[in-house]
Amino acid sequence: MLEKFFKANADSKLLNLALTHPSYTKEKGELDSLANYERLEFFGDSVLKLFVSKLLYETYPNYPEGRLSKIRSILVSDFTLAKIAFEIELDKIIILGHAEEKQGGRMRESNLACSLEAILGAYYLSNEQDAIENFLAQYVLPFASDIDEHFEKYNAKDVLQQYTQGIDKTLPVYNTVSVTGPAHAPIFEVELIWHGESIARCEGKSKKEAQQECAYEACKKFGLINK
Repeated sequence: MLEKFFKANADSKLLNLALTHPSYTKEKGELDSLANYERLEFFGDSVLKLFVSKLLYETYPNYPEGRLSKIRSILVSDFTLAKIAFEIELDKIIILGHAEEKQGGRMRESNLACSLEAILGAYYLSNEQDAIENFLAQYVLPFASDIDEHFEKYNAKDVLQQYTQGIDKTLPVYNTVSVTGPAHAPIFEVELIWHGESIARCEGKSKKEAQQECAYEACKKFGLINK
């Protein structure tokens, strides 16, 4: 399935590891406790940052290091990687343990992001560097221009936290109000509370997405971000 997105083949053993969540290894009582994506994710994280850095360096020849770093930090975040993972339907083929599956692990951003990083590691070790670069150019780079233009929107939680801590060293609180919809496509409703007051209430396909939307609305409300 992944071949159509990368337009190349990775070593089948490495690719199977890249798709295997640690919960599966643990539940199956595998003799090899490393038979999951963790080691490849560790390696793939560096592969991702290297190739994304190269793409940004070539795409924005006049940008200073600081601006490139800000864009990259969002591009390689779990939030962005999970969006890409859903786009290539990684959520349908990741291998989970029964308990993790039951707890909604197939929709968990961190699981998908880690597996995607591991997949990049698998392709790199399979000598498919061109496939990696082409994949990232197609699926990751399109986020860059919007991030560059609306960085505060993507970084709203940090902007809001700096604001509230600057006033009285307090932090906003994000409460999950409800989770609706089918298990394979839940909708999270989150309310942002500060000083006991409801500041924003938003929905998202994940808790993080809903929290980010709340933070963005709060930042607009407090005049921290241009509407």
